[in-house]
Amino acid sequence: MKVSGSDPIDLRRVNKNDQSCEVFQKDQLNCCFEIVNDLNMSTTTIDPIDRLLDAAQNGKTLIKNRDVLHFTFMPNDILHRDPEQEKITQSLFTNFNGIKAIKPTGVWQAWNRQDACNQKSTLKNPKKRVEEGSFPIKLAYTNAKQETTLYGLLVSFGRQLGLGSQKTNDEKMWLPSTGLSISEVFNRIIYVLDKNEVNAVFVIDEIDYLAELIQKTGKDVLYQITRANERLTTGSLTLIGVSNDLTFKERLDPRVISTLSEEEVIFTNYNLPQIKEILDARIEVAFEEGIVSDAALNLCSAMAGRESGDARRALDLLRVAAEIAERNQEPTVTEEHIRMAAEKIEENKEVVALRSYPLHEKLLILSIMKSSEISTGEVYSTYKNLCKDIRQKELTQRRVTQMLSEIEMSGIIAGRIVHQGLMEIQKNSELQSHLIW
Repeated sequence: MKVSGSDPIDLRRVNKNDQSCEVFQKDQLNCCFEIVNDLNMSTTTIDPIDRLLDAAQNGKTLIKNRDVLHFTFMPNDILHRDPEQEKITQSLFTNFNGIKAIKPTGVWQAWNRQDACNQKSTLKNPKKRVEEGSFPIKLAYTNAKQETTLYGLLVSFGRQLGLGSQKTNDEKMWLPSTGLSISEVFNRIIYVLDKNEVNAVFVIDEIDYLAELIQKTGKDVLYQITRANERLTTGSLTLIGVSNDLTFKERLDPRVISTLSEEEVIFTNYNLPQIKEILDARIEVAFEEGIVSDAALNLCSAMAGRESGDARRALDLLRVAAEIAERNQEPTVTEEHIRMAAEKIEENKEVVALRSYPLHEKLLILSIMKSSEISTGEVYSTYKNLCKDIRQKELTQRRVTQMLSEIEMSGIIAGRIVHQGLMEIQKNSELQSHLIW
């Protein structure tokens, strides 16, 4: 702003965002001052959240379809997975024209390696085609990591088969959320399969979590599932297990293994050209042309291909890089954004938390790392020695015990009470080299 006049004027540099600035002069109607566009000069008059929101509102959005960059997105065409899709379909169907199109015995799909997103896409595409077609098949899906109880897992399948949560005239068509035995829940699933002549496929994602749950509870629902066809007269039941754990089958009951007509589909890692092609296809949908530079695409593909061969890792890198570029109000996604994204993704959250800890909490964690016998007494003794080394007055043992409980809540250490009221502490050995003073 500039107002000219004949009187002498004062010149003062101010922040245009600071509304409290004044110009001191003889005649305030005749003034001249320079507006300096420096948002870092003052934070007293503009809220930092408002500043960021204004920048986001006024800035250019680089990503036009964010869903495409998320690992849960299901593309219509799954690149470089045709052999796996064919094998899955062949293992499920014996005769597409027959009345019973699905195999009446247990079929096992153990999906390993790291490409979880395309493993699930490869499964859900046949599922979608089956549902759109006229095949007498019902595919029911559940995730054993999300359904943390055996009861909940079976209820999830039952709901998808038509078992209601409210009482009906046919009591066996009712499946309450709680209150029945595991055996009775499964009996009602068998009942609805036979009554409706359903050829069902149960898909259990993260099935290694179910194997652990069975070990803890002693209730082997997998055994019941694999034996279900012996009880069915008109329907059938097939099992698909999805896992990234190559060894989880070792935890299964031998009777379950012997009952399964096991067929494994192993998903190998993508190579660099394949990852680049997958990214290129996603970029075409997620961004306007020219937003992602060729150099950024090449670096993103190379980093993911070299480290893991995981398409999800490549998508994460690209998405985070684009978000960084957006926040910085930059017009394109460059190699530097990819590098910044890699650093952000790999950032050790434990290290970040440790940097913010007060001195004595850091000393306690270091004491845990140095102690040969992990008990509160040993930790306190080591802690006192460290305090002497750096000339700090130690806290009382009671206060140290309280602090250990507070640190435990963060998940960095784990403690449990053992005999005579002592606390045994489990340490994370990776933390020692990351302590920041």
